[in-house]
Amino acid sequence: MRVVNLLAVFVENKPGQTARIAGLLAEAGINLSWLTIANSGSFGVMRFLVDQRDTAVRALKDKGVMVSLVEALAVEVPDQPGSLQAVADLLGRNQINLDNCSGFVVRDRAILIIEVHQIAQAGAILEQQGFRLLGQEEMLRL
Repeated sequence: MRVVNLLAVFVENKPGQTARIAGLLAEAGINLSWLTIANSGSFGVMRFLVDQRDTAVRALKDKGVMVSLVEALAVEVPDQPGSLQAVADLLGRNQINLDNCSGFVVRDRAILIIEVHQIAQAGAILEQQGFRLLGQEEMLRL
């Protein structure tokens, strides 16, 4: 099964944090292919898909940043109304909760990046229903 590895960076929710983390990654020569930022009060989580995962983790940890790796599914869906609903409904009917989800369209391809606890089960169910999962290298080439 194809999965993508995301960096999850835990930071205090205050001005300048995004610039600081982005600067550390840029300083290490890391290219960002995708990102999302969410906060819950005084702390937040930044998630990144990067071209040099291990180098990025080392660079951040060396500067005292709390970072971990998260496996996610990158699901190609039709770029049309109802695509997110179809994926969410399929997973929900199989008792799989969407923990985090984001999406984007590139070159007429719609991609959902989803995080679930039962990643192997979710991937198998999606593939059985005809959804295509993208791997790390393919995501970096988009």
